[in-house]
Amino acid sequence: MSIELTDPEDVKLVTLARSTRARTRAAEGAGVRDLDGRTYAGASVDLPTLKLSALQVAVAMAVSSGARGLEAVVVLGDAVAVAEADLSVVRDLAGAAVPVHLAAPDGTLVASVAS
Repeated sequence: MSIELTDPEDVKLVTLARSTRARTRAAEGAGVRDLDGRTYAGASVDLPTLKLSALQVAVAMAVSSGARGLEAVVVLGDAVAVAEADLSVVRDLAGAAVPVHLAAPDGTLVASVAS
């Protein structure tokens, strides 16, 4: 059975995550939407002295732009589950119950969970 996102704004997050991942050739991409409807995208960082998930980067960008919370999140990559560290970052900014969508590299939705 195929799972699909029906909200066009959530589909936009998938597009942002895919394009960011492709542009940077990173292991994963992420997109988040804040409470004002602004979107932020991030790619994973894997340097010798700095390792961040794509979602950590996207949330940091949102926070540094003044976001007070999140409405929705997309994590895109090869993972089969959203990492607990990523869910924690979402909860730190937005609390519980924010939808976190996990997508495969081709944008196919794998799962949706609440932070």
